[in-house]
Amino acid sequence: MWYEAVVPHLKALHIGMLLIWCAGLFALPLMLGRHDPALGQSDYSRIRRATHHSYTFVVTPAAVLAIASGAALIFARELFDLWLFAKLVGVAGLVTFHAWVGATLVRVAETEGTHTPPSPLVPTLLLMLPITAILTLVLAKPELGEIVMPEWLTTPRGIQLPFDVPSR
Repeated sequence: MWYEAVVPHLKALHIGMLLIWCAGLFALPLMLGRHDPALGQSDYSRIRRATHHSYTFVVTPAAVLAIASGAALIFARELFDLWLFAKLVGVAGLVTFHAWVGATLVRVAETEGTHTPPSPLVPTLLLMLPITAILTLVLAKPELGEIVMPEWLTTPRGIQLPFDVPSR
């Protein structure tokens, strides 16, 4: 098919945007740690502006493109293995971390001088968890087997749903 020729380009875009996104997620907590009003107004404003612009114009667009190109790859390659779904849980962790950084940026901006951002050590260590999990799953592509589910989730119950299901 025609889309098979696009797959290498999608992979290159996906990997490139992931590199920018993850590098930004490492850099932003370090930049937030430099938000100290004791620096002086001009230095504080410069760091605030650099952090805001990095998040808004570099890291967030890279995240959107990484996720979009990854989703396109899933469908182009028709890849629906269990390791991939486990990887998507790690991606959800990255998205959650990204949202936390954005919320912290807003709190710092709205409460100038009264909100102290967290030390960059803990966020950086927490960020290592989903990134390590994603890399392990992508590079090893382990056979995760069947996920053990309780019997009540895997067999039909033969009872009516508590609401009407529209017919087609």
